[in-house]
Amino acid sequence: MTYKRIDTSEYPEQLAQKADRVREMFRPFHINEVEVFESPASHYRMRAEFRVWHEGDDLYYIMFNPETREKIRMDEFIPGSLLINRLMKQLMTLLKPNDVLRRKLFQVDFLTTTTGEAIISLLYHRPLDDQWEQEAIQLREALSSIAKVEVIGRARKQKRVLYKESVTEEVKVDRKRYLSLQTENSFTQPNAIINQKMISWAKRHAGNNSHDLLELYCGNGNFTLPLADNFNRVLATEISKSSVAAARENAELNAINNVTVVRMSAEEFSAALSGELESKRAADADIHSFDCKTVLVDPPRAGLDKDTLKLVSQYQRIIYISCNPSTLIDNIKAISATHKVTAAAMFDQFPYTDHIETGVVLEKHN
Repeated sequence: MTYKRIDTSEYPEQLAQKADRVREMFRPFHINEVEVFESPASHYRMRAEFRVWHEGDDLYYIMFNPETREKIRMDEFIPGSLLINRLMKQLMTLLKPNDVLRRKLFQVDFLTTTTGEAIISLLYHRPLDDQWEQEAIQLREALSSIAKVEVIGRARKQKRVLYKESVTEEVKVDRKRYLSLQTENSFTQPNAIINQKMISWAKRHAGNNSHDLLELYCGNGNFTLPLADNFNRVLATEISKSSVAAARENAELNAINNVTVVRMSAEEFSAALSGELESKRAADADIHSFDCKTVLVDPPRAGLDKDTLKLVSQYQRIIYISCNPSTLIDNIKAISATHKVTAAAMFDQFPYTDHIETGVVLEKHN
């Protein structure tokens, strides 16, 4: 929960500097063009976390300066969605006079959607009882004039869900709409506009195919479901139990029936596909029946491990979404003997930061 004050007028220059860094990064791979996808300059983040500061009768949100650790009072949050800003103000107004809801409250998390839904998580340094729940129900009702809000209370080894712990997002890709359940405390793409641009870019470079797609690290099916239109079938893997459940539910929600989601890590899947590991989950999914020639990967910051690199190098085409340029470059170099970069893009997922999200397409040498 760190924050440096931003000036939206500086965004074009900062975006240009990032783009130059990415072009320089890809220069050794003879890429002539890098597509640059810009973010809105404000109100782009769909989720946010704030510490809560108690000062006598006053109560307010804070973040910390990443360099000085100075407390910054947050009465508004420019990167946050318009819905986050509306909710954070009204929520604080309701919390201040409520001794039950404010007592030992130390953090508030917001998850919002472009469809006007939200989850507010209240985190405490005390157990939550029935009195807390009754007050939280009234809080939820009071906030319902702003949005369809779910309220969740968290304390040590305790989670109280009033009604639901998920909201429904709508992703618009190439004039088609996809519904996506997003669950509290599970990973979701933070920048809705950039997320749609990433998916559209991946779909464009995937093209229409008569073969199957393998996707590693599929999450809640963010890329999986829109790309299912481009392939006969999709075999997707993910280690997170909640994300696998969400991906399967999202497939049903969108009436997409050519997707198989397997709860396995990329490392386990690699071993199962090569025959080095016996896996009931892999057997139930009949992974050897898929005719995959394209693989999509969206790994964590550590990038692809050695065994997974060996696996993906067997495929004709690799679509690689990366949140860490350093590990991406290392991975590209590791498979340069078999693949070359044919397309590259930069997605400004996190404006005003040094963070860079990129995408590359790698094709097997003829």
